[in-house]
Amino acid sequence: MSDTNVDLVVLGAGSGGYAAALRAAELGSSVVLVEKEKVGGTCLHWGCIPAKTLLHAAEVADEAREGASIGIKSTFDGVDVPALLKYKDGIINRLYKGLQGLVKSRKIQVVEGEGKFVGPNTVVVGGDRYIGTDVILATGSYSRTLPGLEIEGRVITSTQALSLEWIPEKAIVLGGGVIGVEFASTWASFGTEVTIVEALPTLVPLEDPWASKQLERAFRKRKIAFKTGVRFQGVKQDDSGVTVSLEDGTTLTADLLLVAVGRGPYTAGCGYEEAGISMERGWVITDERLHTNLSHVYAVGDIVPGLQLAHRGFQQGIFVAEDIAGLNPRVIPDAEIPKITYCDPNVASVGLTEANAKEVHGDSAIETYVYDLGGNGKSQILKTAGGVKLVRVKDGPIVGMHLVGARVGELLGEAQLIVGWEAHPEDVAPYLHGHPSQYEAVGEAILALAGKPLHVHD
Repeated sequence: MSDTNVDLVVLGAGSGGYAAALRAAELGSSVVLVEKEKVGGTCLHWGCIPAKTLLHAAEVADEAREGASIGIKSTFDGVDVPALLKYKDGIINRLYKGLQGLVKSRKIQVVEGEGKFVGPNTVVVGGDRYIGTDVILATGSYSRTLPGLEIEGRVITSTQALSLEWIPEKAIVLGGGVIGVEFASTWASFGTEVTIVEALPTLVPLEDPWASKQLERAFRKRKIAFKTGVRFQGVKQDDSGVTVSLEDGTTLTADLLLVAVGRGPYTAGCGYEEAGISMERGWVITDERLHTNLSHVYAVGDIVPGLQLAHRGFQQGIFVAEDIAGLNPRVIPDAEIPKITYCDPNVASVGLTEANAKEVHGDSAIETYVYDLGGNGKSQILKTAGGVKLVRVKDGPIVGMHLVGARVGELLGEAQLIVGWEAHPEDVAPYLHGHPSQYEAVGEAILALAGKPLHVHD
């Protein structure tokens, strides 16, 4: 057994881990980055990037199918799955090579293998020990399932779905959160008959109810079926497909069942609890500055309770590296972290929902405004429906922004600044929004809240 002593040991090289390693090295620290699979983690290889690649292909399929409606002679003749997977893998490989080059250029030592934290400041890989003045735990998450629901055969998770070598004729998606509605949207664009089953009352239940209703309306128009407020009971499968039973007595049949009931913290077998790390139901418990209960040991990303988003882990990795360096970075609360669901239409938000805002500030202290994309020229060009909902404290700042429509995820940069900087509508109203653009819809909503609506009927 050999010992390696460095300033920082990072266990896990996903979005949070590699960001921490890169920033720490940039600040002058010697860094060991331990990863059992590939640098980039779930997001790059089995999550965000491949999923959004398929969603872009789905958008192209829809545009080809609908070309005649705008005077373009085009048809959708099906999916060349090998070519689709080649396109997806090519993007992943280019990004992976780029990330490997960045890590190498910062002189970060990458250790390939399954690491175990043994405390107080040591990670063991095989027969070797890596000892850091500081340690960051960043082991990410895994696809959850339900008790008694085995992932096998025609019952799959998003990981298997991303490499599926055929397009199902019929699919059942268990879970109407981000992962579920994104895959439902993709498959529907490819011609699959999709049914979503969600135990909670709405699709994308973490979003403002207004946004959920907008998405449900759009999915009905796209003929994507969904059953909300009903629980899964069981599944049977054979060589020809799956039969899913629900607690309301409904039976559904399809070629496969995608289990998309969320992700759990990947902490089992990592040595955390045995080393004395404070844990709760598999999560690593930290303070707001991401310190665990052990001195000089931090945790970032999906193993920390809160939003499970790659960019949250990325920001937290940078935050901890800067905190260790004594730069005293600002804590970014989860409410200020943008959320984007890339189905068609996009659902995007930052800040508080209307209900959350009323809990924080009181019912009478909150006002809202919704601008319909029907009045936005660029949205009409794109043939999309939806809107922008603003939530503000009366005579005070905007505390939440919620958007539904094609490509509106790209509008969240301005929204994040408005919410994060606690801007009042009157602060933003003088700034111009390019015409014709979708982000004009944000400007119109701001104008209305500032008391000077233009393209709005009384």
